[in-house]
Amino acid sequence: MMTLRMLTVGALLYAKQLSRSPFEIAINLIVPIVQATLAVYLFRSGGQSHRLLEAAVGAGMMGVWSSVLFGSGGAIQNQRWQGTLEMIMLAPRRPVLVLLPITIATAITGTYAMLATLIWGRLLYGIRLDFAHPVAFVVAAPLCILSLGMFGLLLAATFVLLRNANALANTLEYPVWLVSGMLVPLTVLPAWTSPIAAVLPTTWAARALREATSGGPVWPAAGLCVAISLVCLLLGAIALTHVERRARAAATLALA
Repeated sequence: MMTLRMLTVGALLYAKQLSRSPFEIAINLIVPIVQATLAVYLFRSGGQSHRLLEAAVGAGMMGVWSSVLFGSGGAIQNQRWQGTLEMIMLAPRRPVLVLLPITIATAITGTYAMLATLIWGRLLYGIRLDFAHPVAFVVAAPLCILSLGMFGLLLAATFVLLRNANALANTLEYPVWLVSGMLVPLTVLPAWTSPIAAVLPTTWAARALREATSGGPVWPAAGLCVAISLVCLLLGAIALTHVERRARAAATLALA
């Protein structure tokens, strides 16, 4: 119970910290709306106006992924700039328990992207929010979003080693969008991308929400998303322990 309370308080505290950053507020307000607008026009120009709701949901997932990706990298970078990364890594808790609230908070912040794209699409483009499985969507959406926070923990283990974590984040944003099938169907991608897509929780999160939107089996995809994210959580815990020891031995934690 103490560990659960620490994770909850830590996630809420960091979410409040993100809400006070002018940069984070501007990005979270503008980017999801731009992505939703682009997705709607792309689908309309392709003669797929009947899939506009799927486009809005896909754009929302893009915003969630960007929030998790840049939030995880930015969190580590900000802690390093503020000179608190060393204290975090030296805390009398395992590194995974210290950094997990940060990555969960970035996922919680990304929830706005999903809501913004749906509201924007409804008000401006008249997209009817006719979900095939509305209850399943309401349950699966936060479950998948929190699962992506666990995936962010695995990424954070790598970000600790880098002087500029955003350099890695920039290279991962668009490829994961494509390979996960958030907007582009996986069937139109090269065959060699299929194994990569199969091991990414973003793929199954996008599929679960798409099935809830258009009609189909939601829970198999949602279950795979959670399962892969738990594996990422385990791998992230192991990686963070290894990275912490390596960084402390090489005295590279404070590098900016």
